[in-house]
Amino acid sequence: MYFESLSDLFHMGGYAVYVWSAFGITFLSLLIILVTSIRRGKSLLKEVQAKVDRQARIDAAKDLENTL
Repeated sequence: MYFESLSDLFHMGGYAVYVWSAFGITFLSLLIILVTSIRRGKSLLKEVQAKVDRQARIDAAKDLENTL
């Protein structure tokens, strides 16, 4: 193994700040992308459902109008 101990792994030969901050920034960025994608997906589904419901009401009104 390259590192002698767990402490050496976390220290990274003096470059720990750069290495672990890069991992942290990457993880945080991916987490933000995931959360915003899920929220946007839910919002899009609600928007599509609202349009489908609106179109159903319009069609129902046209059917009612044709029977009068």
